[in-house]
Amino acid sequence: DCILGLVVDRERARFGTWYEMFTRSQGTDPTRGSTFRECEARLSEIRKMGFDVIYLPPIHPIGVTNRKGKNNATVAAPGDPGSPYATGSSFGGHKAIAPELGTLDDFAHFIAACDRLGMEVAIDFAIQCSPDHPYVKEHPEWFFKRPDGSIKFAENPPKKYQDIYPLDFSCAAWKSLWQEMFDILDFWAERGVRIFRVDNPHTKPLPFWKWLIAGLKKKHPDLIFFAEAFTRPKMMKLLGKVGFTQSYTYFTWRNTKHELTEYLTELTQTEMRDYYRGNFFTNTPDILPFFLQSSGRPGFKIRAVLAATLSSSYGIYNGFELCENRALKGREEYADSEKYEYKVWDWDRPGNIKDLITTINRARAQHKALQGYDNLRFYRADNDDILAYSKTDPGTDDSILVVVNLNPHEVRDCLVHIDPWDFGLGEHDSYVVHDLITGNRWTWHGRTNYVRLDPHVEPAHLFVIEKIR
Repeated sequence: DCILGLVVDRERARFGTWYEMFTRSQGTDPTRGSTFRECEARLSEIRKMGFDVIYLPPIHPIGVTNRKGKNNATVAAPGDPGSPYATGSSFGGHKAIAPELGTLDDFAHFIAACDRLGMEVAIDFAIQCSPDHPYVKEHPEWFFKRPDGSIKFAENPPKKYQDIYPLDFSCAAWKSLWQEMFDILDFWAERGVRIFRVDNPHTKPLPFWKWLIAGLKKKHPDLIFFAEAFTRPKMMKLLGKVGFTQSYTYFTWRNTKHELTEYLTELTQTEMRDYYRGNFFTNTPDILPFFLQSSGRPGFKIRAVLAATLSSSYGIYNGFELCENRALKGREEYADSEKYEYKVWDWDRPGNIKDLITTINRARAQHKALQGYDNLRFYRADNDDILAYSKTDPGTDDSILVVVNLNPHEVRDCLVHIDPWDFGLGEHDSYVVHDLITGNRWTWHGRTNYVRLDPHVEPAHLFVIEKIR
């Protein structure tokens, strides 16, 4: 017989609405990065949109040696802030706060401000060091070495990261290195952080993660670990099995009806649902999908609806709500990325989709059906560009029916064939479908009904089924 372990997580492990806030870009001064206190000024607006997790990229001191310049230039100009993923400087390492953001007390104040609004803070655990990190002098034995004894910088061909040294988790001194990683996360957990987004976990040994997560959750049972692992499916699954609570997914690149149906069926209707929870981010600081680059405002609406309703956990990276889609030519990367420079945004600029995001997130908060992960069912729609699916909460019989036009450029219409009994209806009953996005209502009859979706108006229906009495 096979004995399986059972892990019971808190509700946030399954249901959460994430907003990635790039801390340096929340202010109004283009000559410097914003502070934690300036970041606090945006929290009420973000909460009003319906987000309950604020995710921060690395908040630690940034190295100076080989600092990257604008658009990832290998040479920084005077005043360039560098990438926050090049962690460590004379101001400290992974247990320190970047001085331009504030102090540990300011960070505590930020966490308290989020808590008052009903939001949690997630921080990035990026396990790499700039050449200026204190570890380089204090623990050179923890790093990969070249034949001449010098420390190797990071590479992920064809990319090179001259501002980063990776740590060697299989070095002779691995025990002290592993313990230091434990101590870092314990340090932040003691200061109120309960969610860690882990950068590139697939490049570290699986036994390390199994040991680390089990030990930390023994001390802090409510911790959540989110794997940033855009890698081979087998490795992504293994990370879930060794303890990661959530993971990024391939949703970012699944755009067609066939791709979405096949992938979501695998995630939610196979054994993967027992150990793997996909958090559907629409975009990240590293990834501006080609679909968003070419689809305009309708494309952003489409991806927001899909992310928020296909998975119970989803997120956006700041700027998505503004439909920001300027990219480096031929690449899935943002032009003038705030990873390498200071940015000031007009958070109310024309063309934003904040109202739609607020409506979708309100529906997620009010409807238990959208808070479930593996309660997804697809229906037949007689058009390859129209995707139809439902979610039902078995405990309350709360149901949501979603119909999306996946084509951001053209009107699509077709017949949609549902199973009325999924909604407590008979095969020949009449009923009202109430669209939570527009407020419109239509009377439908039986299994087969007509839909028409213009992406330049609204590309999706978010239906509540109302019985006619």
